[in-house]
Amino acid sequence: MNKSKPVSLKEIFLTFVKIGLTGFGGGMAIVALVERICVHEKNWISSEEFLHGLAFGQILGPFSLNVCTFTGHHLRGIRGGVTAAVGFILPSFLLVSLLSWIYFTYNKLPQLQAALRGTNPVIISLIVVVAIDMGRKQIKGANGALMALAAFGATVLLNFNAAWVLLAAALWSLGMSLYRRENA
Repeated sequence: MNKSKPVSLKEIFLTFVKIGLTGFGGGMAIVALVERICVHEKNWISSEEFLHGLAFGQILGPFSLNVCTFTGHHLRGIRGGVTAAVGFILPSFLLVSLLSWIYFTYNKLPQLQAALRGTNPVIISLIVVVAIDMGRKQIKGANGALMALAAFGATVLLNFNAAWVLLAAALWSLGMSLYRRENA
């Protein structure tokens, strides 16, 4: 990635304010937007590093915020992480505060209820599109496909916590790497 000149805190802040303002659809939709802007448009972080940040982001709290913080930290350390997090959160905080007031003031209106019901399928489809796109880019070979299916089954069918699934995948990959090294 471009390391010749550090990215300014102002640019980090404004970029994540833009993401916060335009990132509709929740976690994965925002992650896709962060990936598009920070990985593909600005070349601030590699796809592989971004996925590592996404994996770390699954461990605690809201992963879209964690990915933003990870990316900002990658660019400028703790100050960059805090700047990215604040820039990302600020628009959402202001907008959700306004929308909460509107909702609790007018939530009995049938028009508002109908509008909200209509957005649910769209949000779900955005999440599926991002998952398929990321899967096409990152799942390579039979081992990757089996790990993806096992993770899907563990979380969806067996209701395992995502953090435990990630830990198991990391340990499995580490074990396989050590096994290959010893038997090479």
